[in-house]
Amino acid sequence: MSLEADSVSAGQHKKHLRGWLTYAFASEVFVIVSLTLFLPICLEQFARDNGYILPDKLTRCSSKASNATDTDSRERCAVKLGWAWIDTASFSLYVYSISVFLQAITVISIGSIANHPTRRKTLLLGFALGGSLAAALFLVLPSTSPVWWASALLSIIANVGFGASVVAMNAYLPSLAKGEPEVCESFATMQELPTSSLAAVVTDPEALESYPSEGEEGSEPLFQSDVVQAKHEYDALLSSATSRISSHGIATGYAAGIIVLILTLVPVTKLGGSTWALRLAIGASGIWWFIGTIIAGLWLPGGEAEEEGAVRLATDLDGEEFVSVDTTAKGAVVWTEIIDAWKRLGRMLSWREVKRLRNTFRYLVAWFLLSDGFSTITSTAILFGKTTLHMPASSLILIGIITPFSGILGSLVVPVLQRRYHFTNLRILVTLVVIASAIPAYGCLGFLPVFRDGNVKFGGLTTPGEMFGLAVYFGSVYGSFQSYARAFYAELIPPGEEARWYGLFSITDKSSSFVGPLVVGVIADLTGNIRYAFFFLVFMIWVAVPILVGVDVERGGRDAKDYTYIEHRDGSMT
Repeated sequence: MSLEADSVSAGQHKKHLRGWLTYAFASEVFVIVSLTLFLPICLEQFARDNGYILPDKLTRCSSKASNATDTDSRERCAVKLGWAWIDTASFSLYVYSISVFLQAITVISIGSIANHPTRRKTLLLGFALGGSLAAALFLVLPSTSPVWWASALLSIIANVGFGASVVAMNAYLPSLAKGEPEVCESFATMQELPTSSLAAVVTDPEALESYPSEGEEGSEPLFQSDVVQAKHEYDALLSSATSRISSHGIATGYAAGIIVLILTLVPVTKLGGSTWALRLAIGASGIWWFIGTIIAGLWLPGGEAEEEGAVRLATDLDGEEFVSVDTTAKGAVVWTEIIDAWKRLGRMLSWREVKRLRNTFRYLVAWFLLSDGFSTITSTAILFGKTTLHMPASSLILIGIITPFSGILGSLVVPVLQRRYHFTNLRILVTLVVIASAIPAYGCLGFLPVFRDGNVKFGGLTTPGEMFGLAVYFGSVYGSFQSYARAFYAELIPPGEEARWYGLFSITDKSSSFVGPLVVGVIADLTGNIRYAFFFLVFMIWVAVPILVGVDVERGGRDAKDYTYIEHRDGSMT
């Protein structure tokens, strides 16, 4: 019996897939509506409603129309927190930075727990419900409240809840892909091959060259080409299924985000982009997320049958059994597992383990830079549009609608182009990254005298109209980038360790994206011009390109399988 053979029925698979897509439909609304659009604006507005104009610090910012200031005006709004005066745009970025730092700590702590399917579902539902309720509480917290700063706490709780729930969500992806009909059929065909020949291909493809050819002494009634073809066909179908499910999840989530953005467009426009209108939009996303989570929980796997699957008692291809170390944690005290998760992370990040999975870690380094850069682009662009280009809330909502809509098209069109031109996942990723780097580079052009002095009325991201064009451009790239990045990583992680390694993926994803917002916040505070942040974003993205190009996918996949094989054979806790 193999890991892939331990699959659910077709009916159960459809139900589990429906639950997974439903949670994507529910949770991505918070990202699109709140995290990338309304939360940065709302936090800036909360700070502005309680801030003062620099340098005199006597005039309240709220006494001036936020969009009435001339583009070239050097007046800045800052809010006092403790002993420090913080730029209102930087306040939003600092809150986001703190939230993702705490998200990283949480994600690390739940790594071991999330490897059990019953606990995985509990964690997903618990963090999702907690995060959605925090977002909904924006409905009852006005900016005039003496505890207005609690908006930062609610933002942090909501973001931590989302990030932790996504770890559990992503951990379902490999098993869902293995349950796809064409993958199951291919695996069944592969199982019919002679075991010894197939084992040679799976554990060491290069060893197949030493196998006797047909007709030679000791040969088996199987052509070498048949063995290789069967294995390659299975790997290709599994990779394709993973990419397809991931892309459908992104497209489904983006569709939900567009629906909620359209629903919030009318009240936000009618209320003139007031703080109450922004709070209403964030609260609506929280309610949507909460209800969708309840529905998804009815279909996601997590009963006793799934717990049996979590044991991962399996037989490798040459007939010897191994048992995942996760079974030893069954029934363990939660705190013990949290401590174990941190110890496990230390072992995972040791130089010995990095060398064993060098391609996996190479990709994680590139992903750390790219994810941080991409998510910082979104928050920086929204704040740039509000504070520098002085765009009204209704225009920012339109941008928020255009971006995910373009993301849907990108996540659906790019896989078609990939199949037509036979591009690898890695080639697609590199192409998308290079295309995306043009966005902050374009913003840097605004420092050129021809654009800065107004000699040319368009270009260098100096007019609101350009933001709409860049929304289409960035959205089409970012949607595809997210789906391919997640699917590509699935090819590089050890089987049976999905939750733990997707936890590490999340740590280097949005859970590590506190560096970019922190640096951008400091840049905005020191220079008074958030445009300078575009130089930093160009640098961050381009540093990642050579690292990403250097990933050897085939070798990385083999190393991941060998890592699991060695771990369970020698009983080590690596």
